[in-house]
Amino acid sequence: MSENTLTKQGERTRRKVLGDAHVDRKAREANAFDKRFQELITDSAWGHVWSGKQFSLRERSIVTIALLAASGHDEELAMHIRATANTGASREDISEALMHVAIYAGVPAANRAITIAKEIFVDQDAQATR
Repeated sequence: MSENTLTKQGERTRRKVLGDAHVDRKAREANAFDKRFQELITDSAWGHVWSGKQFSLRERSIVTIALLAASGHDEELAMHIRATANTGASREDISEALMHVAIYAGVPAANRAITIAKEIFVDQDAQATR
């Protein structure tokens, strides 16, 4: 896949998962300092990894949430939990992934991730009733 094609695919996948508002905001916020980083994640994370054929977006979402929870990347974890509205991963999927985190990466990591997920679910439920 050419770099241009990879970038375009990465942009489409990133928008599908994270939403136009998030991607547009990141593009507006980018400057000379992080422009190359934004290109790197668009091509590598979104063009290669998230656009692959082996896993569905739902499966990628579940794996990503578990990895982010296990490694303590709270902001990214929250972003990907919110993105499950676009990937098809359910709250039950997230709960199951975090059970695996508890066993294989530690209870404190899972406990923190559960707290983050619950806060997001409260916000989502409140927005849904408006």
